[in-house]
Amino acid sequence: MSLKGKAAVVTGSTSGIGLAIARALAKDGADVMLNGFGKPDDIAAAVAGVQSDFGVRCAHSDADMTKPDEIAGMIAQATKTFDAVDILVNNAGVQFVSPVESFPPQKWDQILAINLSAAFHAMSAAVPVMKARGWGRIISTASAHSKVASPFKSAYVAAKHGLDGLSKTVALEVATHGITVNCISPGYVWTPLVENQIPETMAARGLTREQVINDVLLEAQPTKQFVKVEEVAALAVFLCSDAAAQITGANLSIDGGWTAE
Repeated sequence: MSLKGKAAVVTGSTSGIGLAIARALAKDGADVMLNGFGKPDDIAAAVAGVQSDFGVRCAHSDADMTKPDEIAGMIAQATKTFDAVDILVNNAGVQFVSPVESFPPQKWDQILAINLSAAFHAMSAAVPVMKARGWGRIISTASAHSKVASPFKSAYVAAKHGLDGLSKTVALEVATHGITVNCISPGYVWTPLVENQIPETMAARGLTREQVINDVLLEAQPTKQFVKVEEVAALAVFLCSDAAAQITGANLSIDGGWTAE
């Protein structure tokens, strides 16, 4: 277990990509703090599942990713619980689809807060802890939309482009401290986030559900397949390994060839 003795915080990890990453890190030996909203029974089951399946410590923080004080508190809680935060995965994200002229300002603010500002606040709190230990891994779940744009997603595309720039900047700042900072940029992964935006896209573009899946979502991916959460998680685990010590400031695509075109 190459990550035994390490502790990870994974935001937005009560389902989807985040939970898959948390479980993959735990499988490799890391203690894990989950974060996110959901039904209490479902969250308790996720925590218990990580503990029983992998024999590591697991906790949960209900920190709201729109509130800087709660984000800092989550890092402090993890540091107290595990004596360290060695790995930070900024995965929390939300989406909203609308033409720019009718894009609700409150949705713009929410998406920028959760998809971009939350990563800044988490990095700001975690970097001193990592510097003190001389080792750290910061990974942010960006998106193919951190590299290319799609219509009707102004806030999401702006946030993900910003997340790429933030990660590169922090990578340079901590490069001599044994800390790497990278983005993983998936294409369309079959998660609740993707599934929930289908009705919005249907309304925005006047398409059927099948047309949105085949002609909008998978149209962009040459493989014509959704990315699997397990594939994203495996890449995250690799970036935490010693073999990836010289990978920093990178934005790694896992998008079925989408951004190659």
